[in-house]
Amino acid sequence: MSTPENPAPETPAEPVHDAPASPHETTSHRYTPALAQDIELRWQDAWEERGTFWAANPSGHLTDGDGKHADGRSPYFIMDMFPYPSGAGLHVGHPLGYIATDVVGRFRRMCGDNVLHALGYDAFGLPAEQFAVQTGQHPRVTTEANMANMKRQLRRLGLGHDSRRSFATIDPEYVRWTQWIFLQIFEAWYDEDAPRPDGGTGRARPVTELEAEYAAGARPIPGHPEGTRWADLDRVAQRAVIDPQRLAYVSESPVNWAPGLGTVLANEEVTSDGRSERGNFPVFQRSLRQWNMRITAYADRLADDLDLIDWPEKVKSMQRNWIGRSEGANVRFAITGLGAAATQDVEVFTTRPDTLFGATFMVVSPEHPLLDEVPAEWPDGTRDAWTGGHTTPIDAVAAYRKEAAAKTAVERQADAGKKTGVFTGHLAVNPVNGTLIPVFTADYVLMGYGTGAIMAVPGGDERDHAFAEAFELPVIRTVAAPEDHEGAWTGDGEIVNSSGDEISLDGLSVPDAKRAMIEWLEAKGIGTGTITYRLRDWLFSRQRYWGEPFPIVYDENDQPIALPDALLPVNLPEVPDYSPRTYEPDDADSSPEPPLGRNEDWVNVTLDLGDGPKTYRRDTNTMPNWAGSCWYYLRYLDPADTEHMAAPELETYWTGPGHNATAGPAGGVDLYVGGVEHAVLHLLYARFWHKVLLDLGHVTSTEPFHKLFNQGYVQAYAYTDARGAYVPAEEVVEEGSGDEVRYLWKGEPVHREYGKMGKSLKNVVTPDDMYEAYGADTFRVYEMSMGPLDLSRPWDTRAVVGSQRFLQRLWRNVVSEDTGETTVSDEPAEVATLRLVHRTIADVRVEMEHMRSNTAIAKLIALNNHLTGLDRVPREAIEPLILMVAPIAPHIAEELWSRLGHPRSLAHEPFPVALDEYLVEDTVTCVVQVQGKVRSRLEVPPSIGDDELRELALADANVQRTLDGRGIRTVIVRAPKLVNVVPA
Repeated sequence: MSTPENPAPETPAEPVHDAPASPHETTSHRYTPALAQDIELRWQDAWEERGTFWAANPSGHLTDGDGKHADGRSPYFIMDMFPYPSGAGLHVGHPLGYIATDVVGRFRRMCGDNVLHALGYDAFGLPAEQFAVQTGQHPRVTTEANMANMKRQLRRLGLGHDSRRSFATIDPEYVRWTQWIFLQIFEAWYDEDAPRPDGGTGRARPVTELEAEYAAGARPIPGHPEGTRWADLDRVAQRAVIDPQRLAYVSESPVNWAPGLGTVLANEEVTSDGRSERGNFPVFQRSLRQWNMRITAYADRLADDLDLIDWPEKVKSMQRNWIGRSEGANVRFAITGLGAAATQDVEVFTTRPDTLFGATFMVVSPEHPLLDEVPAEWPDGTRDAWTGGHTTPIDAVAAYRKEAAAKTAVERQADAGKKTGVFTGHLAVNPVNGTLIPVFTADYVLMGYGTGAIMAVPGGDERDHAFAEAFELPVIRTVAAPEDHEGAWTGDGEIVNSSGDEISLDGLSVPDAKRAMIEWLEAKGIGTGTITYRLRDWLFSRQRYWGEPFPIVYDENDQPIALPDALLPVNLPEVPDYSPRTYEPDDADSSPEPPLGRNEDWVNVTLDLGDGPKTYRRDTNTMPNWAGSCWYYLRYLDPADTEHMAAPELETYWTGPGHNATAGPAGGVDLYVGGVEHAVLHLLYARFWHKVLLDLGHVTSTEPFHKLFNQGYVQAYAYTDARGAYVPAEEVVEEGSGDEVRYLWKGEPVHREYGKMGKSLKNVVTPDDMYEAYGADTFRVYEMSMGPLDLSRPWDTRAVVGSQRFLQRLWRNVVSEDTGETTVSDEPAEVATLRLVHRTIADVRVEMEHMRSNTAIAKLIALNNHLTGLDRVPREAIEPLILMVAPIAPHIAEELWSRLGHPRSLAHEPFPVALDEYLVEDTVTCVVQVQGKVRSRLEVPPSIGDDELRELALADANVQRTLDGRGIRTVIVRAPKLVNVVPA
């Protein structure tokens, strides 16, 4: 900054690069919150005006702040998970990931990379719609107000985003491209035999190519006799062949119905206790006509390609478990009981075909079509325990189906332990020995999983064994168990009791028996070896207003017709109200009535789609909010592009395979930071959409995100009084220490608990509070110094002052608090100081490369403390320190850099490089203990001081994990060999 006391030197640099002028005279030269705010607001304005953080595309209108294209610079694409603009605004936990990515982006920019870092808004969603239901205010009004507040809070952090690339999913142009992608998926099918560039088989192809193959006779037409010609089928019949094969298709299927939300939900949106993730409403199973995405076609690729990306192993395991690949066999059981000539087959999937001789009964879901017709009378041998007290199978099954329909899916699974069920009157033929076995229905078998039917082997499955005991059914073990074992045996062993007229498995191992049984089933034509998945097709319809409308209309034959690109986007119409007409939170029989259906003029529309003007019916469902977040990373490449979802040249440059030195062969965004709560939902859906776009030639990378980092959470203490009511956390006083510590509110003792921040807990601290009390830079330093980024940590406002003192000392090392003049010396630094400077440079670079800001800050504090002790601070020591501080505390760094006479922003200055000649120094191993137990060892200089060693020890990751959020009573330092941390 140019001031009367410190005029900027003359320079030929363009005026736009000059330091921003203060809008008013500063009354104090001390680094106070008021001065911090003045500095921060000025530099934020300057960055925006100059395009300091503009990322340069290789071509087109998006250049850097100097008007230049990428020009061979290495691209580095960094991203935060799409934020939802909440009406509550941000608390101090939310910015943790945003600050972390900003630190990485600034560091990489100083390392010479062309950094793309932008932030958009995931603006569709239930909260705004529910607020609209309560108030009548249009969700767009609420959402835009929330976005404006969030933008203000985030801008005040000084985040280095390219603001030109920001957008929201509700923007009409973004909706247009989301609908366009849906149509790409709708107009595609999955050819399991098509070769892929990676050497595998199976990929999406345009439906037009499938139709061409049918027309050419190159492919048999399913559901029609051999020899049927495609031209012999009318268009309705042709669509009946094509539509079920599309990647986006309409079907009547069991769905998760949440009456309290007035919509259906994907499996991934239902909690483990059978309630909606949003709103905590009960979820029921119903059969409805809905849009589905054929994500199951990509199950193997979604599982196998996890090996290509740098993600936390926990997230990979969660995705693999959700996909749930299982190898086994489909087996057909012939069903009798519908009259002398009436039989049908029921197919089951089993991972243990070797246990078929032990199958003594079957169980089907209450929704299974087998139960649409049941015998009128109980067959001979029916036991009273099987009938549920009913005189006929018809009454028993009807009563049980009604009972099951009133339960959520999770309640049905939980009730499995109660052994509820009823005999259907049907008998099945065990295909390996011809034995007739009874068929039960039980609600723990779900129609949406597998085939909706299981063969029960009570000798080898604990749940089947419990059911068999309750219903007096036989138990046959097919795997030899230890002599003293009782109940079902689920371990390995020799096959026993598995011999019939045509096949014997006795004496074989379990793997050998599986192979033998599958071969026999296939030879007999009654079964096949197969692979199944826990993953189900993605339920894509929502009976809500605030979402993307489907770009589909239905013709007179109720067939879905894609709208042409020229008619996109399909915008939301006005409706008289936004609430579901059926709003009975506990009524499983209620039906969804989408709000869009209330605008008849919009629903019934006259269009000319090539056959002359006709009346069509629009789809009154909307897409889930996941749709917009499936592909937003591609729109950051150029959100103003009206010709492409993402221009090929830009996609190749920013995300293509091998686009920079660290990109893997799968390509994708270089660094993606967000919470682990999105491990299945958003990340799995985005990977699926990306792979479809890859197959159809719209992208070149195999995966959307190369490296994923899950940050921890900032949590907080909350306090309850004697009534159990929460009291304001900021008003609680701590007295005593250690085991004697007490917490008082207005003089009365309160109980402390630890967890999330929330208004109801009265423990929210907002970024606005921090900006006013300390400044954004102090807030940033504190959040980055609290501990390892991937671990959760407790918020403690009282501890923020430590970060403030660090910046105040840094300020005093450059600026006189009395005069405001710079006090830096141009005299050479002493060798000892240079050794510490270059050791710090080398160490901080490593810590920054591995996203360990907390340990980097500890080393910067140590160097700063050393400089504080000098009579005059040398320029060759303080300037590298300022450059290293810049990614973490950018505003004060920019100001000090300017005051030291540099006319241009340091945002693109090279990050310091350590000189080897100063790195040669003997080290001592320092033992770090926590409560007397060794938790870490540090290599430190023999001359290290107590304060520096204390900072390094407290920042150590192992020490942080051991403390696990506990306070510190004292730290005993015996430099350079010992540090002992005593927790509170």
